[in-house]
Amino acid sequence: MKQKVTVVGAGNVGATAAQRLAEKELCDVVLVDVVEGVPQGKSLDLTEAAPIEKHDAHLTGTNGYEETAGSNIVIITAGIPRKPGMSRDDLISTNAGIMKSVTEQVVKHSPDSILIIVSNPLDAMCHVALDASGFPKNRVMGMAGVLDSARFRAFIAMELDVSVENTHAFVLGGHGDTMVPLPRFSTVAGIPITELMSKERIDALVKRTANGGAEIVSLLKTGSAYYAPASAAVEMAESILKDKKKILPCAAYLQGEYDCQDLFIGVPVKLGADGIEGVIEISLTDEEKVALKKSADSVQELKETLKKLA
Repeated sequence: MKQKVTVVGAGNVGATAAQRLAEKELCDVVLVDVVEGVPQGKSLDLTEAAPIEKHDAHLTGTNGYEETAGSNIVIITAGIPRKPGMSRDDLISTNAGIMKSVTEQVVKHSPDSILIIVSNPLDAMCHVALDASGFPKNRVMGMAGVLDSARFRAFIAMELDVSVENTHAFVLGGHGDTMVPLPRFSTVAGIPITELMSKERIDALVKRTANGGAEIVSLLKTGSAYYAPASAAVEMAESILKDKKKILPCAAYLQGEYDCQDLFIGVPVKLGADGIEGVIEISLTDEEKVALKKSADSVQELKETLKKLA
């Protein structure tokens, strides 16, 4: 039986994720959105590209959830972006409501699925999805670290004028300006970047990585990044669908690991058919521990805000 992935939210991130999934022939894809005609139109457009792109993935667009039944993975991108005059609490409140509703529908039709959360504020939305789904922690995760690490890798490759395929990087922590890129564990063909560039240049790349999303928003003016976020979510889905057991940085629910308790934090995990099959704990320096604690505190604040809004 061919595997099925549902993408909730047919905006730029969701539609691009659907395209990537189909063109990699990973699965059949169901694209869900509340706006009538949008998921249907985008799915049809992608279907008409299939003869050219040479794949036989089946794409379905729908405004309901019946078509999503039996999904192996559900990627949730639904939510609103922050608008002028809107506080972070306003954004959390609105998107938490959307996330709760979407998750309940998803679970009703696909009780054995694995959830990949993309909606912002990401770490807070993971908590909403975990609570609303009742799923075990290995089947709910957030897409953040893969994206942030990809940005760091891209900047390293640009700086050193080398292939991105040779670059590897790890970014820990919450998805935001408190994220923790780890230069010690970031390499080019196995060589630590600390051997290849000055501390000043590394610090500049770390700062650019932390502000990666904001940099794109400032350039686009009326939107935010979607190609790289979609690719990041699909890399996670591929590792699960193919049981590849890749070690990838994802927002995982920690219960004691990295001295974090009952929090979604970006850490390296093993992704396989059962979802998160293990959290990889690496030794951190005192400075890195302080940075990760600051990031965890930021996520804890979001969690407290959710409690107040409940």
